[in-house]
Amino acid sequence: MPQLSLHTPVGPLTLSEEDGAIVSLDWGWGRDQQATPLLIDGRDQLQAYFDGEIQDFDLPLAPAGTAYRQRVWSALRAIPFGSTASYAEIARRAGGSPRSVGGANGANPIPILIPCHRVVATDGLGGYSGAGGLATKRYLLALEQRQARQSAA
Repeated sequence: MPQLSLHTPVGPLTLSEEDGAIVSLDWGWGRDQQATPLLIDGRDQLQAYFDGEIQDFDLPLAPAGTAYRQRVWSALRAIPFGSTASYAEIARRAGGSPRSVGGANGANPIPILIPCHRVVATDGLGGYSGAGGLATKRYLLALEQRQARQSAA
């Protein structure tokens, strides 16, 4: 499976491709590097996201997961850049409970591109399974909120 890694403000990330779609974004530097056109595009879009140049990703994604998880991940992709939604709101859209949404978030194989960091608890941030935990979630939310304010000005 082709992989390509990049340095980001939240640490090294590795994109993986299968059958013409991004199937995972992992925390850390991948062992094997293969620069396919799709992975180069993904790397460039992630760098533009962190540089505040883009707000939306235009990449084919194919996360592996159950039908329920697919519904949750689809609902996550509908959360606007710079905004958040609660676990309960996502549960209303995708079905299940806030706890099951949290489980689907934790199993998200393509974080950032499928923005699980935009899901928060009704009484605070909730959790984050990416490297750096809540510090990374806070960073991503602040990055997006800052860029959204600048775009609106």
